Amino acid sequence: MPTLNLKVAPLLNPPQYRALALALTRLTALHLGKREAVTAVVIDDLPAARWYIAGRAVERATALLEVSVTSGTNTVEQKEAFIAAAFAELQRQLGHGQPLEEASYVIVREVAGTDWGYSGISQAARRQQLSAVSG
Repeated sequence: MPTLNLKVAPLLNPPQYRALALALTRLTALHLGKREAVTAVVIDDLPAARWYIAGRAVERATALLEVSVTSGTNTVEQKEAFIAAAFAELQRQLGHGQPLEEASYVIVREVAGTDWGYSGISQAARRQQLSAVSG
């Protein structure tokens, strides 16, 4: 049940948002093993004049992608593969043949299973329910 929060500059058009959301959802399933059915992608776009790196407004496309996953559910290798693949996809879709700003980021955040969930049930409670059923 990952959540992905993507900030991009400059502004995009609606079909580009959908393409980004679909690609990032697939990469999350492929590299992090997460279910697409409960993967949420939120995209915020900003005018380039509102995004600064080293105190200057960005000159090229840029992105900040933060994905939250349940702590302990992914290996270092899986997270590294996701970071590389997600950045490559952002580069492909946003760069239009030009490199993204160097300070474009992909961050994997691990959150304790007791601290988040979906449909009103924490990830820890889901894990306990599965253990009880299979035990």
